[in-house]
Amino acid sequence: MTRERIELGKFGEDLAVKEIKRLGYKRIIRNYRCSTGEVDLIAEDGDTLVFIEIKTRKSGPVSFAKEAVNGRKMRQVSKAALTYMKANNCYGVKARFDVVAVSILKDSPPEIEVIKNAFDLAY
Repeated sequence: MTRERIELGKFGEDLAVKEIKRLGYKRIIRNYRCSTGEVDLIAEDGDTLVFIEIKTRKSGPVSFAKEAVNGRKMRQVSKAALTYMKANNCYGVKARFDVVAVSILKDSPPEIEVIKNAFDLAY
């Protein structure tokens, strides 16, 4: 991955964290990695554990970023989420998958959309 893409992803992640904090999410874990994959953010929204995938794009509307979460990515995030829940004894805990789409366009402020319950557990 190029340095530019890494920096774009980090910038988008920082914006996403600010937005979900503004929405009241708590206890945010960034970049959870395990043998089965990675989750960009893990947070709590009330009594629900939330696994969050962030997609950042430099061109086009926020819908371009949302569309980047395909079936393969859903399966990968799902597997990592299950690993996290097992490792942290999260039995009986409500959980969901959210997507934060970030679009960064020239000459305008970033567009950020939080999609709650963006997808179901996929494996």
